[in-house]
Amino acid sequence: MPDLVVTQVRSSIGAKPKHRGTLRALGLGRIGKSNTLPDRPEIRGMIAKVPHMITVDEAEPAGAESAPAKRPAATKAPAKKAAAPKTAAKKTTTKTAAKKAPARKPPAKKAATKKAAGKTSKSQETREGQT
Repeated sequence: MPDLVVTQVRSSIGAKPKHRGTLRALGLGRIGKSNTLPDRPEIRGMIAKVPHMITVDEAEPAGAESAPAKRPAATKAPAKKAAAPKTAAKKTTTKTAAKKAPARKPPAKKAATKKAAGKTSKSQETREGQT
């Protein structure tokens, strides 16, 4: 039986939980990830459940290898251009960094609120009454 190459092409964000679970069961987890699976009814059923999120291609079984294709006579390839050296980023001094980012002030402390002297809570009254 031929194998199936399943590739995820859509995100599972916003998908139903069962669809996300089906993608995980197919061995997929992010866009662009592929998995080779056997062509069985169970796999075909999972593929039928999430066709809008995946693409399916047929692949040859792992044991069957085709004859290698003959290469044309070797020709001299043009030389690649040398990559330009990367320039180092300029480092900022502390003076310029201080000008760009102003210093932050610490957050202001909130004043502690005190209960009115005349008011007492019920739990305080019961404690005072017990002593």
